[in-house]
Amino acid sequence: MALVLKCGRDERAEWRSELHRLLPDMEVRPWHQAGDPDDIEFALVWKPDAGELRRFANLRAIFSLGAGVDHIMNDPDLPPGVPVVRLIDPELTRQMSEYVVLSALYLHRRMPAYAAAQKDGRWRPLPAPDTRSASVGIMGLGVLGSDAAEKLRPFGLPLLGWSRRPKNIEGVRCFHGAPGLAPFLAETGILVCLLALTPETKGILNAKTFASLPRGAGVINCARGGHLVDEDLIEALDSGHLSGAVLDVFDPEPLPEDHPFWRHPQITLTPHVASLTLVHSAAIIIAENIRRMRKGEAPLAIADPKAGY
Repeated sequence: MALVLKCGRDERAEWRSELHRLLPDMEVRPWHQAGDPDDIEFALVWKPDAGELRRFANLRAIFSLGAGVDHIMNDPDLPPGVPVVRLIDPELTRQMSEYVVLSALYLHRRMPAYAAAQKDGRWRPLPAPDTRSASVGIMGLGVLGSDAAEKLRPFGLPLLGWSRRPKNIEGVRCFHGAPGLAPFLAETGILVCLLALTPETKGILNAKTFASLPRGAGVINCARGGHLVDEDLIEALDSGHLSGAVLDVFDPEPLPEDHPFWRHPQITLTPHVASLTLVHSAAIIIAENIRRMRKGEAPLAIADPKAGY
């Protein structure tokens, strides 16, 4: 039995060490030293090139190194019948919720305006924001979105959520489907995108969506860069309809040095660090799924090919 690993060079040794500790009878091979493709039963990958996974004829499962699986599901030549397994790790969830809380409060307390005032050397107190009348709307109410809503609840901000299918979450006014999108946006003061990236959600953060938000709303995107239409965001900020944005994900990545996001005074950006895989935690989950498959059981958190996540 062998597992092939495609990850960053800096994490490779740690992944191999942890997986060997948890599964001492399994050989872990780096991607560039996969050896005989017929030996490979499992693949643990991040952004494999299209068609690469097809060469492993005996592959039993493809594990994602991160929370999203779009980097795998976008491959039109995936091996048929091989499950793609999502990484649902409490550590990833915790980190994402921290980022959402931080960013929502940052926008709510008008920190972009204060940062601009500091840069210009201006002492400019603003009226106190009314938390009771503010609102945070979360697009995507899966594991990450639901946990982010739970972590936001103690701050007293009214919470809304929108998802593809109906959801019922304590303390959250839930909307769903195409009919629910407009009323959800109309009441959202800070919009958080935690959607999976699929053909249906690509470009969903666009001019129409921004125009549907109340004037002065803020936007947080920590899902995928493909959700956002860059020029539409800049136009909405420059027109004054949006007050600020916090962005962690981009298309492409790294963000080009000449991209206008870098210098826009109402945009705060981070380099795709909202939720980073921690090897010591994630390896336990990967190993447990492999043990399940050895016993003839299905792995947990198999992605739905039709939904794309």
